[in-house]
Amino acid sequence: MTMHIALGADHAGLALKTAIRGVLEAHDIAVTDLGTHTSDPVDYPDIAAAVARAVVAGDVDRGVIVCGSGVGASVAANKILGIRAGLCHDTYSAHQGVEHDDMNVLVLGGRVIGEALAGELVLAFVSARFSGDERHVRRLAKVRTLDETRR
Repeated sequence: MTMHIALGADHAGLALKTAIRGVLEAHDIAVTDLGTHTSDPVDYPDIAAAVARAVVAGDVDRGVIVCGSGVGASVAANKILGIRAGLCHDTYSAHQGVEHDDMNVLVLGGRVIGEALAGELVLAFVSARFSGDERHVRRLAKVRTLDETRR
C-alpha cells in the first residue's frame, strides 16, 4: 500500500514544500497538498490545522508542515487532539520520532534548512515505523492520557 501524506506550508515554507512534494512523488508517495499555493501571506495555524485534521480524520497516513522556523506550525499542529508533531532538522530525530513516539506529523523550518536536507528528513520520516516495543507503547499511552486531560 502506498503511503499518503498531507503536505502544507505557509508562504515562508512554500518553496521548500514544493521541493518536498517532488521528493515524495518521486518515491511514489501519494500527496494531498493543502496549501498554500501562492506567495501571498497566509497564517501558519490555518495550514497546520488543515494538515493535522487530515491526519486525525484518517484521510492520510501522516503529515508534513513547513513554516518559516517550524516552531509555530509545530505548536499549532500539536493543539489538535491525536497529533504528535515534531520539529526535526536532523535525520535521527525524523525517524526516531516515529519509531519511539509514533510521531504522525513532521514539521520543518523553510528558513532553517535547505532542499537536500529536507528531502532526507522527509524520506527518513515516511520510511520509519513505530517500534511497538513495550516501553514505547507504555510511554505513548501516557502521552495519550495527557491528551485526555485537555478535553
